[in-house]
Amino acid sequence: MDQAMIEFQSVSKRYQGGQPAVDNLSMSIGKGTITVLVGPSGCGKTTSLRMINRMVEPTTGTITVGGKDVTSVPAAELRRSMGYVMQSAGLLPHRSVLDNIATVPRLNGVSKSDARRRAGELLDVVGLATSLGGRYPSQLSGGQQQRVGVARALAADPPVLLMDEPFSAVDPVVRDELQQELLRLQKELAKTIVFVTHDIDEATVLGDKVAVFAVGGKLAQYATPEEILRAPASDFVASFVGRDRGFRHLGFSPSNGVTIHQVPTIVRGRDGAGTDSASGGWQLVVDEEMRPLGWVAPGAGAGLIPGGSLFRTGESLRRALDAALSSPSGLGVAVDGDGRVQGVIRGGEVLALIEEARQVRQAAL
Repeated sequence: MDQAMIEFQSVSKRYQGGQPAVDNLSMSIGKGTITVLVGPSGCGKTTSLRMINRMVEPTTGTITVGGKDVTSVPAAELRRSMGYVMQSAGLLPHRSVLDNIATVPRLNGVSKSDARRRAGELLDVVGLATSLGGRYPSQLSGGQQQRVGVARALAADPPVLLMDEPFSAVDPVVRDELQQELLRLQKELAKTIVFVTHDIDEATVLGDKVAVFAVGGKLAQYATPEEILRAPASDFVASFVGRDRGFRHLGFSPSNGVTIHQVPTIVRGRDGAGTDSASGGWQLVVDEEMRPLGWVAPGAGAGLIPGGSLFRTGESLRRALDAALSSPSGLGVAVDGDGRVQGVIRGGEVLALIEEARQVRQAAL
């Protein structure tokens, strides 16, 4: 069992004359895990998050972090001891990227030169070029701003990271990149992360455990993503997760049985010229290092067609199906950890494995 880092003990928040925003919440959050709070608007998930660092004070109950009651620590000191990332990044527009990241270390008494050196290191950690350090927030894309927000939250090396819908304002492609970046960072840093979202897909991708909140601030289910998708605790949870939860459950089904087939390729060099290895059907265009660039359709000349999502060997059946369905050729491109082409997977074969997995699950019920 995970060692608890954050404990909610019978915590409620009531505003004057209204219904409870959070109603008698008891929940233990494991050290070094990602816990996602998810639910419809107005269900108390953001209020619960903000009670951890006392941006909102609970009406009743106790919250402890590392075994210490949060009310025993001055609120400003408590907030500086935790990372906080919000939806709009919340960067100071008149400060450079480096100075934004250095904000909390400076408040904690770190010298300006040391704080800025740490900020420069963190740019690399969150996947940003160090050359961006001198820019201002308005000169960055939305995705870059959110990465700076994550770097700022990590600057004082806090054990706890609070994230309030941090990726909801960016487009789906950037959002997927940021989610994968967060999972990569967590493997390296092992923070205790509490993450708020209204998106069940995001919750099941990121969460070691997921807390589903119902309207009225009640905790409807708290379990692993797989358990919530496989066995919703109530009609409300089943409805919120959606009727396609069986498809989401594929994210936890291994793709070991997926066959990777060889594929005809065209190697395209830096000058744009291509070398055919075969002809007649769909051909995959790759660069000189065998990284996929797109497809050429039969009889379509040299026009390049974007290739859809990629499948990294060892990922889930859901990722395999996504790759096959999003590919213009109907063949999902399989790549290794360095992004080099291993071959292709066929949608029909993936669907057959999915049906096999469904029958196994059905037999186990």
